[in-house]
Amino acid sequence: MSGRSPAGPLMHEHRVIERMLAVLARELAAAGTDGPVDSKVIDAGTDFIRTYADRCHHGKEEDILFRQLASKNLDADIAAAMADLIADHVHGREMTHTLIEANRRYAEGDLSARSEVVATTQALIDFYPVHIEKEDRHFFKASLEYFSDTEKSQMLRKFDEFDRALIHAVYLALVESLEQAQL
Repeated sequence: MSGRSPAGPLMHEHRVIERMLAVLARELAAAGTDGPVDSKVIDAGTDFIRTYADRCHHGKEEDILFRQLASKNLDADIAAAMADLIADHVHGREMTHTLIEANRRYAEGDLSARSEVVATTQALIDFYPVHIEKEDRHFFKASLEYFSDTEKSQMLRKFDEFDRALIHAVYLALVESLEQAQL
């Protein structure tokens, strides 16, 4: 392919996700075995995971790459790998939801929720590098071989369109939730 590969932007997003995981790991290290966890850091981390890692990054994978890949005559290994990655995305969403709820309880003064906050944060920190490695080192290169250069260029354009639309959706939802809160 003469231009950029669709793997490039996805792998760049992985590096940003890894940086957030490092922030969360530092927060857990600072809290130690029994110190307070900064619920605002955890809240920012879960917002990042929901918005950036899941809606933006996984959205491009699921709504664009995987959907287009599913229309191809796939080798059984690639089809199984894609199904595994989709299951990973679902698992990540479930862990994030669990963490959001535990952190909400902890921030409201339920100190017994601390252990769930720590355990679920650590589970996310452990989960994402394995998932990212599956995609970066194994899936992207093999899956992109199913596409022509023209299809790859079109996919990159769709990624850009997806990103542009997402920012509007995120902030429209924010305005709507604030409007509802004032009713």
